[in-house]
Amino acid sequence: MARTKEFDPDAALQRAVELFWQRGYEPTSMADLVEHLGIARASIYGTFGGKHELYLKALDRYLQHKDPQIVMALSQPGPVLPAVRTLIERYAAESALDPDRRGCMVVNTAVELAGRDAEAARAVEASWTVLETSLTSALTRAQAQGELSADKDPRGIARMLLVLFQGMRVMGRAAADPGRLRDAAAQAAALLG
Repeated sequence: MARTKEFDPDAALQRAVELFWQRGYEPTSMADLVEHLGIARASIYGTFGGKHELYLKALDRYLQHKDPQIVMALSQPGPVLPAVRTLIERYAAESALDPDRRGCMVVNTAVELAGRDAEAARAVEASWTVLETSLTSALTRAQAQGELSADKDPRGIARMLLVLFQGMRVMGRAAADPGRLRDAAAQAAALLG
């Protein structure tokens, strides 16, 4: 008869998200995971695989929560540009007001692992593609509705915003002057017309 798990794998995965998001991949040891998750090393390996597999599962969990929120915010019916401006302001505010200086787990993964870890790089790229595609679609819709000038390039603006958002997350993690983030957000919003 198979043994039943003495812990909730879903809750343990969520605790792993929090730990990896706060500390990163390399600084988090298996001992840290055992302590923070409150489960034995063998249970971690048996349920999630090694540290790398657990990190990728934690990153996927993070993305399952974050990416749909953005897609939903940008795909609502009605005027589009107010939603895009709100997203710009949200990125600036969240980045400036992050009390734990965790940043974004996707950006943290890009900086720490993507250059040397193909699986991490694919997850980062997939998330960035979701954001870029959602922005491009929203801005194309704004153009069709007459909100965005016909001479603007929706894909180019989407890419500029993607890069701006990721930069905001890095600067927020470094405790940058919140005025810089607010000014950058205002300039980006002004480019929309």
